Amino acid sequence: MATIYKRLNAEDKPYYTARIRLKGYPQQIATFSRITDAKKWVQETESAIREGRHFKTAEAKKHTLGDLVDRYIKDVLPTKPKQAPAQRPQLERWKDELGCYVLADITPALIVECRDKFLTEITPRGNQRSPSTVVRYMAALSHAFTIAINEWQWLEASPMSKVKKPTEPRGRVRFLDDDERDRFLNTCQESTSEWLYMCVVLAMSTGMRKENLMSLKWQDVNLKEKFLILHTTKNGQRKRVPLSGVGLSLLKEHAKVKRIDTPLLFPSELNPQQPIDLRKAFKTAKERADITDFKWHDLRHCAASYLAMNGASLSEIAEVLGLKTLQMVARYAHLSDGHVSNVVASMNAKIFGGV
Repeated sequence: MATIYKRLNAEDKPYYTARIRLKGYPQQIATFSRITDAKKWVQETESAIREGRHFKTAEAKKHTLGDLVDRYIKDVLPTKPKQAPAQRPQLERWKDELGCYVLADITPALIVECRDKFLTEITPRGNQRSPSTVVRYMAALSHAFTIAINEWQWLEASPMSKVKKPTEPRGRVRFLDDDERDRFLNTCQESTSEWLYMCVVLAMSTGMRKENLMSLKWQDVNLKEKFLILHTTKNGQRKRVPLSGVGLSLLKEHAKVKRIDTPLLFPSELNPQQPIDLRKAFKTAKERADITDFKWHDLRHCAASYLAMNGASLSEIAEVLGLKTLQMVARYAHLSDGHVSNVVASMNAKIFGGV
């Protein structure tokens, strides 16, 4: 039931107070200078309440973006320990820009304005923020909006859905050619670090990320069955990694002298409970082998590239590297052109006969 009251202000000018009472819902009140506006509000609000839309909108007027960020950091980020260190400052950056706005007033245009500002900013390191980094900023806020919609009932729809992400550059593919690989592996063998060569071989042959390799524990390695288990990967899934060749042989030798004061395969000499730091040894080996523009993560690109050049399909490469989508391995497609050509030639020969 709705009622509209006409009243006079201090200047004897009329204004109208609309009041809506519906059983099972809190009372709604609004004031207007024109009766036509009051009647329109009553009609739209009653309809929204009956359809279950009104109070979500009301929540969006109660909470600011700052409230959303604070609650997300407090309640959601602790459940995402791997992403939390990066996402917290990203979300706080959004709060700095838009935290004072109520959620109902956060429009795609406001987000676009911030997106473009982020793209032109100079970071503390003196570099311009990359499109890829801004995409991650947007992804963090987008998930916060999703939680606010689905779990907190603060919003009906996300303003991020109408905002275009910056175009990211094509994925980097840097791998060692045959000559570079031979030179680099030789310098790794000659390194003063006894484990550099083994770690490089394992990374290059399995595609394991550095953090997974360095956090390996002996309980996760099965040398008899020739595999190891990664319990925590970037995509959040447990992964079985097959072992073979030189990497397997090196691990078998390494297992003969494993330390008893730590479960780690590659512990630090200073603190056995922490993994070894191979950055200096890796850099020295690169310099001695005259290898440029090459990072540790590029060992993972080496694994994927060598798989592609040896006939592995994109789905097989994705399985080995633990990637969820084929889009993430599409950067290696050109390296398997020879394999694809052979498949096409085989199909034509079977259907149309040899020429």
